[in-house]
Amino acid sequence: MTVSAVERCIGLIEALTGAVEPVSLSELADRAGLPASAAHRILTTLSERGWVVQDPASQNYALSLRLSTLAFRNLDARLAPDIVQTALDGLAARTREYCRFAVLEGENLIWVARAQGATAGLRYDPDMGQEIVLHATANGKAWLAALEENEALRIACARGLDRPADFGPNCVRTVDELRAHLNETRRRGYALAVDEAEIGTAAIAVAFRAGEGPDAPVAGTISVAGPRLRIGPERYETLAAELARTAEQISAMWPLRRRQRHRRPFAASLADPVAGAAS
Repeated sequence: MTVSAVERCIGLIEALTGAVEPVSLSELADRAGLPASAAHRILTTLSERGWVVQDPASQNYALSLRLSTLAFRNLDARLAPDIVQTALDGLAARTREYCRFAVLEGENLIWVARAQGATAGLRYDPDMGQEIVLHATANGKAWLAALEENEALRIACARGLDRPADFGPNCVRTVDELRAHLNETRRRGYALAVDEAEIGTAAIAVAFRAGEGPDAPVAGTISVAGPRLRIGPERYETLAAELARTAEQISAMWPLRRRQRHRRPFAASLADPVAGAAS
């Protein structure tokens, strides 16, 4: 398969992602910027391989659950969310707010787990499929602040800092503003975003490391977010302390989780003495 064909296939999958209802061929072709004939050929192949399903009544297309299954399998194999969900649930229960966990992949942060702690009143419940805009979110700034300044600014610019976007009134829009935010994040020990990515919301985040100690590499971020009316300055330090506590728990478990994934099960070793001896 050529690079062009791969790009077309990925474009169609991305066009189907997030669709609540099956999508027509013509709409998919428009979204992916493809001729209808090319889109149809790719969709036929994806259907034959089980990645796409076609509604028998409307003949419209939707992603199958196979992609979701592989995504969850990949998360489980690679680190999350089993070792963090209990810690995240505890954080949500203590803060009574919406908590999220993101892992670092290359120069991106990806949401992988969440816990809702708000039981009454206003609830902040964003879509987990949203992109983490690094310069406009507490999670993004928590990670960027852990980097060398030049590297952080390079990544933020590459990810859209200099492109206008429909964010809140307090959103960082220049390199100098971002530099000031990152310096303040390092000084106080946590990142803050108020009316930035979303109007009416406030979020606090910290980075966690892949092991204990300041020299361990950053592996991701955790955050507490909710309505700005409920998360005000009087709560910042308390919420930041809860985040720091949870980050320490996750950092302590992270290397253990990786070792467990690479360790051969004891029962399997008993069943195969040769393999057991080799291990």
